[in-house]
Amino acid sequence: MSKFTKEMVDMYADKLLIGLTDEENKMVLDEFDVIEKSMELIANIPDIEKIEPQTHALDDFEFVLREDKVEESIPIDELLQNCDAVENNFVSVPKVVGE
Repeated sequence: MSKFTKEMVDMYADKLLIGLTDEENKMVLDEFDVIEKSMELIANIPDIEKIEPQTHALDDFEFVLREDKVEESIPIDELLQNCDAVENNFVSVPKVVGE
């Protein structure tokens, strides 16, 4: 695998429409170096190809689904009593996007 270069990082940054300073470019290269070293460590583990991939961190975790039953809900007036502004049984919030 070829090593990442300053030029490669600059090229990808340009494609992503982000500008990197020389300091930021060096930081990215340092991060890629750490990632590459970690990948090499993993690749050099003896018989790693014999290890079965794990599909989930808790493969042996057992869960039981609860019975789906209808229950009485809290009245809407009670739910909205602590809201500062209510409009047509909905919480009213200030507009933050658009005109």
